[in-house]
Amino acid sequence: MLIETLLFICLKNMPNPMPQSPQSLRTMYLQDPSTWTKPWVDKGIIWEEIGALPDTAPYPDSNPYSESKFKLGEKLFNDPLLSKSGQIACASCHDKELGFGDGRKVSYGHDRQLGERNAPSVAMSAFGVEKFWDGRAQTLEEQALMPIVDPKEMAYDPKKAAQRIAQIPAYKQAFKEAFGTETITPTLMAQAIATYERGLMPRNKQFDRFLKGSTKAMNDQEIQGLHLFRTKGRCMNCHNGVAFSDQSYHNLGLSFYGRKFEDLGRYNISKDPQDVGRFKTPSLRGVGQSKPYMHNGLFPHLRGVINSYNAGMFRPKPTNEQETDPLFPTTDPLLRPLNLTEEEIRALEAFLNTL
Repeated sequence: MLIETLLFICLKNMPNPMPQSPQSLRTMYLQDPSTWTKPWVDKGIIWEEIGALPDTAPYPDSNPYSESKFKLGEKLFNDPLLSKSGQIACASCHDKELGFGDGRKVSYGHDRQLGERNAPSVAMSAFGVEKFWDGRAQTLEEQALMPIVDPKEMAYDPKKAAQRIAQIPAYKQAFKEAFGTETITPTLMAQAIATYERGLMPRNKQFDRFLKGSTKAMNDQEIQGLHLFRTKGRCMNCHNGVAFSDQSYHNLGLSFYGRKFEDLGRYNISKDPQDVGRFKTPSLRGVGQSKPYMHNGLFPHLRGVINSYNAGMFRPKPTNEQETDPLFPTTDPLLRPLNLTEEEIRALEAFLNTL
């Protein structure tokens, strides 16, 4: 018995675990996460185990939840009066029917101007600190006002937006209920919008129901995909924790450095040469409903994303003129070919759609 127990422990923690049957995987993943096979993460990576979302979204002490504030935030989020033209709302680029994205590579904004990046889903706004693909906003409240100011998005002055909606009695009453004052300011607008966005946290997804004991919430293929996600797929190097994001920045080789669609990513904010081409790791929650993918919306389908990761992503080569360029970006060394089979790719995609 002792030998069998030691053999089980060794196999469970092997870096290259032996294939397991669908039933054994199902049994394991219905147990406490401390009993799960050790995930494949590189040495030095700080990670958290993936898991079910909490019953309620986390709110900061500086902006606690209230129902009146949430409802006010929802109204503001959907109101085009916050834009200069009176035609563009937050919801224009973050549509509930499209996973709180807009289904486009990049969004249309003021005067039909095209933006430069894909509109990320705001469904997981309650998690993480820095916002946007480059992390330029330090809080969700700060982020909430930036699209209003951006000349390519809503192109307006938040103070003027506050003055505009202050002419509407229903808004004055809503602010009084939410904040105890009829005085409308950009700061209070931002707090209300952030409260609404935090409350968009997905609920009752297949993965969460399965972890909470609903044994039939995931089929065998999806559970195989879960196991691949944690092991051979090496996904947990960057996508971990209940939000499925390390909240950090990585270079996938998609900066188009020196070319037409160049985007230097985090470097534009930090000015650190190591950040050239790095973008924030998005949450994978709701990923099946939030296409297209990547900071530039390059991939229209989830399968294409998985295929690219399977190939080890992209490693652009410098031209002769770029050989000594200190800013030439380097693809993250965490990325490497995965050698997933077609069956494994289908299983991984099936799992991602349970989130």
